[in-house]
Amino acid sequence: MGQIDMNTSVGYALKQAATALRLAMEAELRPLGMTVTHYSCLELLAHRPGLSNSDLARGAFVTRQSMNVLLQALEREGLVTRAEEAASGRALPTELTAAGRRQLATASAAIRGVEDRMKSGLTATEQEQFGRMLASCISSLQPTSS
Repeated sequence: MGQIDMNTSVGYALKQAATALRLAMEAELRPLGMTVTHYSCLELLAHRPGLSNSDLARGAFVTRQSMNVLLQALEREGLVTRAEEAASGRALPTELTAAGRRQLATASAAIRGVEDRMKSGLTATEQEQFGRMLASCISSLQPTSS
C-alpha cells in the first residue's frame, strides 16, 4: 500500500528521461574531449560571462570543489580566463576565451542534435506544450518565499 507505481510515476519517468538525455549527450561530447559538466560550464559562461566558481557549480549541478578542478583544467587548456584577484569578496569571475567559444559552438551543435532527436516524436505544438509543462512543474516545486 502507498507504493509508487513505477509504470505511471512522473518522477520516475523524468529521471529515466534525464538519464537517457545525459547518456546521449555524453556520447556526443566524448569525441570532442568534453564531459556534460565541461559543456554546461562553457554554456553557462556564454550566457552569463563573469560567473563565479560557486555560480557555475550551482548551474552545472556539481560541487564547488569539482567545478574548481574543472575551471583549472579549462584555464590550462586556454578555454577560459579567470581574474587574478576578486573585484570584491573572494569570487574570481570567469569568462570564455575565443578558443572556448569555438569549442562551445561545436558542442552546442552536437547537443542541439541530441535534443532534436529526443523531441523528434513530438509535433511542433507538442514540443511547445512540453516545454511549458516542464517549466510549470519546475516552478511548482520551487520554494515559496514567505
